[in-house]
Amino acid sequence: MNAPGKTVGFEYTLKLDDGTVVESNVGGSAFEFVTGQGQILPKLEESLSELGADDTCSVTLKPEDAYGPVNDDAFREVPIDQIPEPARKVGTQLKADGYIGMIRVHEVRNEHVVLDFNHPLAGETLTFDVRVVAVS
Repeated sequence: MNAPGKTVGFEYTLKLDDGTVVESNVGGSAFEFVTGQGQILPKLEESLSELGADDTCSVTLKPEDAYGPVNDDAFREVPIDQIPEPARKVGTQLKADGYIGMIRVHEVRNEHVVLDFNHPLAGETLTFDVRVVAVS
């Protein structure tokens, strides 16, 4: 088991249930985290805890073990004039002063825009295909 405080570097490909690749660092720089610091999803860290350099695994996380279910209370309707015209498109990501999360345009109506404050991967079952590059 990788003791707390160990640095683990790994390559991964992140896929949705339908096989869509969301993200991959394979062939690029390894992603590094320090064990026991809460820097990655807990269930993913738990799955990697027994692995050493060059070990591989596939880890599937249900929404409750990843970014949670879609929260209906995380949708907000705002007047359309509060959203810059070029951003009035479904899927556009917005930033707001003082808010560190992601905000996405979910729906554009005549006089309002519905914003989604959920994590973009909320409600998704995720599969991480992982190869540990180094443990130090």
